[in-house]
Amino acid sequence: MEQPAMQKKIIIPYKPEKLWRDVIHPKLEAHRFSVIVAHRRFGKTVGTVNHVIKKCIQNKLQSPMYAYVAPYRNQAERIAWNYVKYYTHVIPGVKVNEAKLYIEFPTRYAGANGGRIHIIGADHPDTLRGSYWDGVILDEYAQIKPELWNEILRPALSDRQGWVTFIGTPKGQNQFYDIYQKAQKREDWYACIYRADESGVFAPGGRLGPEELEAMKKDMSEEAIRQELYCDFTASAYNILITIDMVTEAVKKNHTASVIRDAPRVMGVDVARFGNDTCSIAKRQGLVAYPLKRYASIDNMDFAARLIQEIKEWKPDAVFIDSGRGEGVIDRCRQLGYDVIEVNFGGKATKEAAYINKRTEMWDAMRKWLTAGGQLPDIPELKTELVTPEYSFNAANKMKLESKESIKERLGKSPDMADALALTFAHPVYKREINPWERDDRCNTEYNPI
Repeated sequence: MEQPAMQKKIIIPYKPEKLWRDVIHPKLEAHRFSVIVAHRRFGKTVGTVNHVIKKCIQNKLQSPMYAYVAPYRNQAERIAWNYVKYYTHVIPGVKVNEAKLYIEFPTRYAGANGGRIHIIGADHPDTLRGSYWDGVILDEYAQIKPELWNEILRPALSDRQGWVTFIGTPKGQNQFYDIYQKAQKREDWYACIYRADESGVFAPGGRLGPEELEAMKKDMSEEAIRQELYCDFTASAYNILITIDMVTEAVKKNHTASVIRDAPRVMGVDVARFGNDTCSIAKRQGLVAYPLKRYASIDNMDFAARLIQEIKEWKPDAVFIDSGRGEGVIDRCRQLGYDVIEVNFGGKATKEAAYINKRTEMWDAMRKWLTAGGQLPDIPELKTELVTPEYSFNAANKMKLESKESIKERLGKSPDMADALALTFAHPVYKREINPWERDDRCNTEYNPI
């Protein structure tokens, strides 16, 4: 059967604003990997959807495959589906599958068998697994598990040298912040950030104008303005226990030795619960928290050996270990004469009337320590973990911290480092005149802890 003649020119009903036309679209064309951080109403979805449409039409490979991915399928449908249909409806023969949320171009426009653009939710990652992709838009990446990019999408782009564009508005220093930081350091990546006062959208003569910007600001909280309009990664949600501002200030601290000289040394130990989690050791002396030690894919006996070595070298006044998965580590330490203290995260708080469990109490104590001038090591993963948990109050007005399971569901990993640091606040500790780790009557053993 004779194929229809190739149409030389297709005009879709998209008129990009000057910034998109002169800067962003050319940059997207020139870079395989891109990160666009922009304020609300910037036009991220419209711009990137049309970029996908253009690339799909121009693709000469067989059966081009593209995807627009949002955190949830219904969200992806609500945000992008109508745009995809609208900007492609002028193309004769385009097919729309409402059930599976994809459009398919006729063969005369894209590839030997036509190209497809899929609308997908990150809550159904199997939809993306096992296939190839020529290009993907990841919208609101801050709310998507990083494993989707690292373990599924990145390998799937290799077959066809596909591209990806991350878009979103800041929501704390999470994986979207990390990927933006990475893009800034890589010459082969494109990274940009556009705030409400510099994009032109709210400028005189702009699409929305300055009056609308002022009207929006009157109805928004200060934190929302910083985050949603001015793309401030340090703005915090209202129910975040430890804010970005607290963590940012704590990292800047540089206390002298005289400040902590007489303070007790406290060690907190969080033992890995699942295969991809890490065992973490935190050390804190007064207002100073030191860089943490982390161990992945390690069994309890090996981890106990490394912990004992840390105890020998640092000589803490107390060692608190999470008893949730740390029974073996606790037993081994005690067997070798190290009197560690087990802490049950789900157990009763010392101030039972104020906190629903011990973990919430420890985290709130850590928050108070930060506000009192606590100093943190500059570890990106630790900072992300600290500012992630949300809090609420139950019917008895007891504070409740978001569970580790819920956090892992959102981040794709457990906040092991932050929990280890929180353990250093389990109970009051006083500096001992005779350090318990300097005794010479410990169990006689030939066991080599390393």
